[in-house]
Amino acid sequence: MTRVNLITGFLGSGKTTTLLHLLANKPENERWAVLVNEFGEVGIDGALLAESGAILKEIPGGCMCCVNGLPMQVGLNMLLKQAKPDRLLIEPTGLGHPKQILEMLTAEVYTPWLTLEASLCLLDPRQLADRRVVENENFRDQLAAADIIVANKADRWQEADKQALAQWQASDEQQRPVVIASFGKIENALLDRPRTNLRTLPEGHNHAHAKPQSGLAALSLTSGTRWRRSLNQGQGYYACGWIFDADTVFDTIGLLEWVRLAPVSRVKGVMRIQEGLVSVNRQGEDFHIETRQSAPPDSRIEMIHESEADWNILQTSLLKLRLTPEV
Repeated sequence: MTRVNLITGFLGSGKTTTLLHLLANKPENERWAVLVNEFGEVGIDGALLAESGAILKEIPGGCMCCVNGLPMQVGLNMLLKQAKPDRLLIEPTGLGHPKQILEMLTAEVYTPWLTLEASLCLLDPRQLADRRVVENENFRDQLAAADIIVANKADRWQEADKQALAQWQASDEQQRPVVIASFGKIENALLDRPRTNLRTLPEGHNHAHAKPQSGLAALSLTSGTRWRRSLNQGQGYYACGWIFDADTVFDTIGLLEWVRLAPVSRVKGVMRIQEGLVSVNRQGEDFHIETRQSAPPDSRIEMIHESEADWNILQTSLLKLRLTPEV
């Protein structure tokens, strides 16, 4: 029997960092798996989680929460029947609605295979002041569906953010526990708590994603291709991502400035630079840089914005930062 936890949270709330922390502290005698979905098709989270020691399954290019979410069912079935993990952590896209996922996980067909335990929702209280975020039905329903709220990024809060969190917590009719965290550092014991939130959620949104190129194959480069671009859109957000082959190296300072100054709200990537490898994660003005020992056999970076940016201009400036000759 596999214990399952749903880890939700809006864009930039810190889900992947939290997953990495949980996986780093998992019991040595247990086999864990992660089922991850991203809004775009490039697979940044999968790349970051690849060396975590967990069994990883990716569903790129949209929402695993769609009513006709066959990729979600296939990925879930493969993990449960083939990997037989002791625990499965499911990370939907930050633009995902939890209703269909929860209904699927509690369906009778999965009763012999899994036990759904506490669902966690990552919340950056600073987003409570962002009208666009607060009015997003996915943001509201992710919070409504959770058993535990993880108020993350406490190291970046101002007094107004603390007050906004307190007001939200006071308005929560279920008075669910709120765990304060920085850098996604939470106790693994939270995962063992039972699912107690059985409220009925409204129907999920209608999706309008661009058609994925070819499912999981969209995550790799074709033979002889040095790089490619992938686009996706839906629910008022636009994504553009690039993958470069393992031989492509970028100018370090130029790349970091490109990420910092890009006129978009979200940038995330794992890139090869002169000094080795670097992961970049920017949400608004928050910019986190980390050198890495391992990475996927390529470079990949993705942007998300509330409107369609001039991807061609951004792409041209990114291509100029390559230090390796173009073949």
